[in-house]
Formats: sequence, structure tokens, C-alpha cells
Amino acid sequence: MEEQIKKIQLNDLHVALGGKMVPFAGYNMPVRYSSDNEEHLCVRNGVGVFDVSHMGEFMVEGPEALNLIQKVTSNDASKIVNGQAQYSCFPNETGGIVDDLIVYKFEDEKYMLVVNASNIDKDWAWVNKHNSMGAKLTNISEGISLFAIQGPKAIEAVQALTPVNLSEIKFYHFTVGEFAGVEDVIISGTGYTGSGGFEIYVKNEDAEKVWKAVFEAGKDFDIKPIGLGARDTLRMEMGYCLYGNDITDTTSPLEAGLGWITKFTKDFTNSEALKAQKEAGVSKKLVGFILQERGIPRGHYPIVDAAGDVIGEVTSGTQSPSMGVGIGLGYVKTEFSKAGTEIFIQVRNKNLKAQVEKLPLVKVK
Repeated sequence: MEEQIKKIQLNDLHVALGGKMVPFAGYNMPVRYSSDNEEHLCVRNGVGVFDVSHMGEFMVEGPEALNLIQKVTSNDASKIVNGQAQYSCFPNETGGIVDDLIVYKFEDEKYMLVVNASNIDKDWAWVNKHNSMGAKLTNISEGISLFAIQGPKAIEAVQALTPVNLSEIKFYHFTVGEFAGVEDVIISGTGYTGSGGFEIYVKNEDAEKVWKAVFEAGKDFDIKPIGLGARDTLRMEMGYCLYGNDITDTTSPLEAGLGWITKFTKDFTNSEALKAQKEAGVSKKLVGFILQERGIPRGHYPIVDAAGDVIGEVTSGTQSPSMGVGIGLGYVKTEFSKAGTEIFIQVRNKNLKAQVEKLPLVKVK
């Protein structure tokens, strides 16, 4: 039986806007409205809006909320204050990753976990499985719409819609306030583009009103709707991991360069094994690279050394709209992971020269 494709709240609006709709993570989603390049540069240089309402949201509440979050996530959630968000991951029991996520702290006994759309059911089952302490869990994913207003002009484009001073919301911090005449909107200084801006969480019934208000307020700033195609190229330029490509059930957070969100100051799922891996050192690492020759790297293309021996594999690749060259992420043997190292990407039986680069691959002003 074919899986039923779900529709986000504003599905019909995106169709009316000319969005090319494709199935993504079980949802009908806009992949582009004009061209990926045009939309990418709109966000890098101005302001654009993504409808990412397919993402999942779980509330974790009660006296045991923090204990559960500490048990299932790799980062140390005890360090975040009210109004702060934290990037983290759910390690599995075999050395890999269940998902990456963002933890939002509203108050001491009230948190929200934001997870990837393709993993909502898997993550919900995972968190419930580990909830032996009896924290109160609520899956609110179906009732929430999420818009990412991204780009250097995001603040000035939408400041008129809210009494909240948007320039005072620090990166990975958030507030709950009035936005576009709607109360209790979560306004968060997060996003997966590297160009600044906000993510706003609204109830489905307010979604259309808020979306239209954002576009009305931003019209003098040439605000545009942006699809998932540009979201992918924007995050690749920054070296941000995409679950299912760069991190999976079989990649360790340490191999993926996520040691910075893996805190051994507490016990969490599989922490002993990951600690041992850290002490022993990993045999492969996720790196960013830039092609030195013409070509476009794609997922699963082999990465080879100068002798043509396979040393790894591309996990994400594209033509960078900002730089006009091929870029990507991939796992390589640790000895090839240092910035400046020469590697080769096998593109259609040709070994194209590339260089390992420090992330982000594009330096955003």
C-alpha cells in the first residue's frame, strides 16, 4: 500500500504561488518557485521565507523533563537558560545517530524538541522508549506551522510586525511574543542557512495570516518564497549536516564533526562507547571540500587519493551558487581530513582534484 503523502497547512497557497511540489519526508513540499540559484542568492543577499512546517515538535514537561532530555541527547541541556535553544543529537545504542534536533528551554519544567520531518515517528518512539522517569510528552507536530525568515535583511523586513526587538534576539535564543497580530508566536534566532534571520512557530490556524503579513511587510525588501532546493545548497555551503545524508544511524557524532555537541560530563545513551571512541580516535571524518576542476560532486561518489585508491565517499554535493564551483561534504580516512589536503572526487570515471577546506565553505559577511 502506498504511503499517504501529508500536506502542510499552506499547501494550496504554495501551489498558487507557482511552487513546484514534490514528496519530501512524507510531505508534499515546495522544492522551488523560480530557480534554486535565484532563491539561494535571494537568501544570501536579501531575505527569503521557507515553509518548513513538515518539521516535528515534541513538548517535554514536568519535574523529570530535563532528566529525560539529558538521557536521550548528547549535548548538556542543563547548561541552557530560559529562552535559549541548543543544537544536539539523539545517539543510538550502536554508535550512530537517531536524529539531530534543537532543544528549546521555555522554563525549568518546559522544553520543546524540534526534530526532522522524516524522523518524527522514529524519534517519538525513541523518546518514549527512554522515558522511564515519567516526563510528560506531547507530540504537537501536526498543529504547528514553521516559517524560516532568513537572510541579512530579515530583521528590517519584518520588524514592523512585532513589538519584540528582533535585533536583541541572539543566535540560538528565542522569545514568545506577538507577531503579525497573533499572540504566543515563538520567534527564534535560528535557521539552517548561515545568513541570519529567524524561525517562527505558529499554530496552523494562524499560519496563512502570518505568512501573508510577512510578505506584505517584506515587499520593499524584495522578499521571496524559497524552496527546499535552495535550503539544501545554503546548508551545504555552511557545512551543516543533513540527516539521511551526512549523518545516519551508522555515523558517530564524533566522526561527523559533532564532538562539540557530545558532552561526556553526563551519562547519555551509549555515552561510554562514544567516550571510548573519542579516546581511541576515529578512523574516518566528515570534511568539507571544494573542487579545483569543473564538475559537480553528488552523494555516493567515491573519494580517492592521488593513486586512485578509495579513501571515502561524498555524502552531499552541489554546484555552489555563491562561488560557482563544485562543493561537498563527505567522509574520508582521518589522515586525509586536514584542511588543505588534496583529494579527488570520482565524477563519471574521472578523478577531479579537490581540496579539503575548513567549514563553512562560504564565508558569509
